[in-house]
Amino acid sequence: MLNTILQETDPLVEGESVEKTLSIIELITTGGTAGIVIITILAILFIAAVYIYFERIFAIKEASKVDSNFMNQIRDYVSDGKIDSAQNLCSQANSPVSRLISKGISRIGKPLDDINTAIENAGRLEIYGLEKNVSVLATISGAAPMIGFLGTVIGMILSIFEIANSGGSIDIKTLADGLYTAMTTTVGGLIVGIIAYIAYNHLVVKTNKVVYKMEANSLEFLDLLNEPI
Repeated sequence: MLNTILQETDPLVEGESVEKTLSIIELITTGGTAGIVIITILAILFIAAVYIYFERIFAIKEASKVDSNFMNQIRDYVSDGKIDSAQNLCSQANSPVSRLISKGISRIGKPLDDINTAIENAGRLEIYGLEKNVSVLATISGAAPMIGFLGTVIGMILSIFEIANSGGSIDIKTLADGLYTAMTTTVGGLIVGIIAYIAYNHLVVKTNKVVYKMEANSLEFLDLLNEPI
């Protein structure tokens, strides 16, 4: 009876003794030097992507703040000939929209084509400022997976090299190191690339909304100048 109990419990004890867990740190360090270097590069790219995203999202949010009564006040000032008051209002607002309107106000008295050209040139500069460093996110979204795949190739080369030089007896531990490098860097590259890609597209959408506001207010200002006195 006692022997039967021991036989039934021994497999459980033995199964618990061989149970093994693998933390993220262990997973990275087990991949060898090549894996650690590539994961470090991916970590730097991830930090850069997160920084650029939040820096731009706050800048775009600030740029999108436009008083709903702004253009009505501009219309009243321009209609009454109070150009200085209109310029002061633009200076106080200090947004991409107000800077475009300010550029147009400064050209009042010149042909409409000249005013439109001045506003368009100012608009290009504002868009350039809004899109600052956003292209870096696009680069990271494309480069991170490729760097991860580079780690995959390096890991597979290490594994094949060990198999070729094993002399018939394969060291599973050494072979596993190469496979860890291959799989870990691939996952890391894809994670960083996906996050950067989503962040990039979100910033593009937010920027386009600000650009739309700039265009709408610029057209409204040009329409104001076109109105008969």
